[in-house]
Amino acid sequence: MRKLTVLAAALATFLSPVAYAADIAIVNGQPVKQVWLDVIKKDAQESGAKIDEKLVASNLIRNELLSQEALRLGIDKQADFTAREEMRRRELLANLLLNDHVKRSPVTEEVVKAEYEKFKIQMLGQKEYSARHIQVNTEAEARDVIAQLAKGGDFAKLAKEKSRDTASKDKGGLLDWVPKGAVKPPLGDALSKLQKGLFTTVPLKTDRGWHVLRLEDVRDLQVPPYDKVKEPLRRRLK
Repeated sequence: MRKLTVLAAALATFLSPVAYAADIAIVNGQPVKQVWLDVIKKDAQESGAKIDEKLVASNLIRNELLSQEALRLGIDKQADFTAREEMRRRELLANLLLNDHVKRSPVTEEVVKAEYEKFKIQMLGQKEYSARHIQVNTEAEARDVIAQLAKGGDFAKLAKEKSRDTASKDKGGLLDWVPKGAVKPPLGDALSKLQKGLFTTVPLKTDRGWHVLRLEDVRDLQVPPYDKVKEPLRRRLK
């Protein structure tokens, strides 16, 4: 019955006149304010994220409806409600203070460039790998793939036929260039030990299933140009 009451209230809301100017909408006489959406948009822009404004507005309207129902049920009178409200207010104040400090002390281009140089030094001597990959559901399937490869089977053909990895199977199991640390440990460890042209002779287990790898090539890790990583570096330094 309660669900029906809430649903009825929701329908009444969307069927009632809606104001679009200073407010996104009016829910049972209460405004869902445009400024709320503006704050969410501003926060997203500052963090480099994108939002679906229609979805956010819909969520704000839903939350207003649920808040009204919570007030009707007296949830704001529960013993710990005030304590939770006070804690969240203080957390918000602390976060806004930190954000204000960041704005007053912006990360300079020189600092970002220095961090990029450190990043490049960390990458020196590291390798990245080009590999093909077959992912199956069971160890038995992986062992069968290995047996077929040992008899001269074509890795790319087997990947198209048997791999469960939809991102790579149509490319014959070919993966993008990756450093060892960018893939799950069993796979990264295997790549770093394989010789070019050889495949793993033991099935590799991850949370996604069982895997067989073939190493195509190895090269020195290609550090991305400064312009491609400066904004992520700047956000990390904040």
